[in-house]
Amino acid sequence: MIFIGAENIISPLGITAKENFYKVKKEISGITKHQQIGFDKKDLFISKIDHKNFHKEYLKFDSLLIQSISNTLSQLKLLDTNSADLIIIISSTKGNIDKLNTKNKEFSLVRSAKTIQKYFNLKNTPLIISNACISGVMAINTASNLIEHNIYKNAIVAGADIISNFVLWGFQSLFAISNEICKPFDKERKGITMGEGAGSVFISKNKKLFKQKPLSLFAGVSTNDANHISGPSRTGEGLYRAIKKTQEKHNIETSEIDFISAHGTATNYNDEMESIAFSRLKMLNIPLNSLKGYYGHTLGAAGMIETIISMQSIRNNILIKSLGFETQGTTHKLNIIEKTKQKNVNCILKTASGFGGCNAVLIIKE
Repeated sequence: MIFIGAENIISPLGITAKENFYKVKKEISGITKHQQIGFDKKDLFISKIDHKNFHKEYLKFDSLLIQSISNTLSQLKLLDTNSADLIIIISSTKGNIDKLNTKNKEFSLVRSAKTIQKYFNLKNTPLIISNACISGVMAINTASNLIEHNIYKNAIVAGADIISNFVLWGFQSLFAISNEICKPFDKERKGITMGEGAGSVFISKNKKLFKQKPLSLFAGVSTNDANHISGPSRTGEGLYRAIKKTQEKHNIETSEIDFISAHGTATNYNDEMESIAFSRLKMLNIPLNSLKGYYGHTLGAAGMIETIISMQSIRNNILIKSLGFETQGTTHKLNIIEKTKQKNVNCILKTASGFGGCNAVLIIKE
């Protein structure tokens, strides 16, 4: 059995998983209006972290990773970070892309990995998973697979992304940015809201290393529908296959799943694709939410943050409202959580989808 726990989130809502969960439970969003940003200097809603509260001597991206990993380590019993048995995996879509050093052509994520290795005195250089917006979920699955095959005994997975001009301007050029706070799966949705944040978890076969009782991780699979560089399959084929193969891999019936943490970007194509995939899988009755209304789209950190909030849902037996949703806006009627409520939660399905047609899935049980 592979275990997952010692979870941490850093966002505008707080610097611990418990603090973040408390805020979303109260339906508090970290998204606020910022004036004159983007290439056209307009007022936009984004979810942004104040960097001055963290390691100011490091770049913002690196300091978020350092803080989140440190918080995860504090939730573990004695762990030697210099051990050959430990690997840190960094998930990110773009990292510090605005700080790309064109002089020596060292990609920013490579430089960040070296910074993390030095800071924590790691024997192993951190691995980097950068596969669009499935990076966080894919990194957790990668860690599980490495441990399952005895390549490493322990892993810390840390995901982060920040709002850079490259990312913001890029989504603006696709006309994908909403001029109001995003409304995933809603009829009046107008696109995404950008966000930044970090999250980290510890993954191991050794249950005794966790101070708090860990949860059971059932690593899923990744698929690619190869439909379009920025648009998912109109039939939901990639997500459908990822979920189906993950269920078959672990012999988990649909009836066992208590809750789905969907990707839910609030774009027309993404939300519609997910509704089609869940319909094909006969999952339309399962309670479902998107957390983008609380955090915005945090890209490579989204899978991490949303997995961790789902873990907190299991720990607290609470389902979180899908903020921003009012009226069904997809072809197939989803069981969107419209009010935060108590419910026995033992098994969650986390999905993620991204540019290039990529999809990734994982399942966590109590």
